[in-house]
Amino acid sequence: MPTANRTDLLFPAEPGQRALARELYALAAQQPIISPHGHVDPALLAEDRPFPDPAQLLIVPDHYVTRMLLSQGVRPAELGVPAVDGSPVETDGRTIWRRFADHWHLFRGTPSRLWLEQTFREVFGVSTALSPATADEVYDAIAARLAEPEFRPRALFERFGIEVLATTESPLDDLGRHAKLAADGWGGPGGRVITTFRPDNVVDMEFENWSANVDQLAEVSGEDTGTYDGFLRALRRRREAFIAAGATSSDHGHLTALTLDLSAAEAAALYDKGRRGQADAADAEAFRAHMLVEFARMSLDDGLVMQLHPGAVRNHNRWLYATHGRDVGGDIPQATEYLHALTPLLDAYGNDPRLTLVVYTLDEYTFSRELAPLAGGYAALYLGAPWWFLDSPEVLRRFRESVTESAGFYNTAGFVDDTRAFCSIPVRHDVARRVDAAFLARLVAEHRLAEDEAAETIVDLAYRLPKKVFKIGVKA
Repeated sequence: MPTANRTDLLFPAEPGQRALARELYALAAQQPIISPHGHVDPALLAEDRPFPDPAQLLIVPDHYVTRMLLSQGVRPAELGVPAVDGSPVETDGRTIWRRFADHWHLFRGTPSRLWLEQTFREVFGVSTALSPATADEVYDAIAARLAEPEFRPRALFERFGIEVLATTESPLDDLGRHAKLAADGWGGPGGRVITTFRPDNVVDMEFENWSANVDQLAEVSGEDTGTYDGFLRALRRRREAFIAAGATSSDHGHLTALTLDLSAAEAAALYDKGRRGQADAADAEAFRAHMLVEFARMSLDDGLVMQLHPGAVRNHNRWLYATHGRDVGGDIPQATEYLHALTPLLDAYGNDPRLTLVVYTLDEYTFSRELAPLAGGYAALYLGAPWWFLDSPEVLRRFRESVTESAGFYNTAGFVDDTRAFCSIPVRHDVARRVDAAFLARLVAEHRLAEDEAAETIVDLAYRLPKKVFKIGVKA
């Protein structure tokens, strides 16, 4: 794509709306980045070491990339993805990069192509179009940048304009990396890098090694998890530690959005059954559903914002999971129901001002049918941005078109990048800001919104709303 067209990337083709979008985008582009949900390894910033070669940085850990190539027969081992079964994998960065470039055509029209091209151009200053013929040229240009001090993680953090970055850890994490960041003046409450409490591996009985994880929870918390009451105390203790490390939210990645408000005796019976190894799939689902309500109760006390990310069938590609483990591209979205599933939690706490619940979906058909009306009807509920398989310009547009009529702008929670790819963070936020600018420009052109209101709204969407909803800068 010619450089001249990048100025109007994702803006309307109609000249009047395009001019409005430029003006609105200019306001959003000035705002710092608030990244309230993501999966960047905190060690990256705690240690501040130079990045590895371009392939290890941009290809090997990016399951958006590796799953696309797998769909065309390129095995993850050929792209350097570590193997849990001990089988050999490619380790030469240039070889991996060339193999990736040979298949660059597979990404035409995908958000991965957009993010990568913008990362090459905006982060590394490389405008050469990638192809098999230019693979070495692009690789060498990026490698040269990575050798410069200005491209160390903390220096890039500054250049990206990130105000706050939230990482995600399990209750079993000792938070040592966050302690290092706090000691360096980067972490802790009010810090620039904060953690997020993600308890799936001790709540989901179907998670591998669940019972052993619960035993480890006892060790790190100092509480006896032999009983359900002790289990709850251990979780509360770990939440306290996460809040001390700067956490303002928890995150829950359940298969469904089901919630149940069981009695203490019923919950304890399920817990005991799971600890004995006798729980079936229905028991595991009931326990997960109950724990969402239990975590809502904990949030009333400690103030953590709840995030719910349901709808991913994990490890659907069983061969990929057996060979390379979790989180390497083997997950698939499923249809997800919210209206009835969330009713027990919303009946109990949906109108309680102490609770903030941000709900996401991988099922965009629920935007207008269920989620927008729910967010428009309960004080506690906010809509999270499209994520994962839906994190694309097309769905971001459809999201605004689908939810604004029922939920408005101010029952949404702003953009989250949800990424492990540190260098793509500014690119992903830029795409979301451009899409919002285009949508608001259309409303102005249709005389549905005044220009000054659109200007205020785009700054709210880009900066003020995520900061407010996720309580960034507010001690939990």
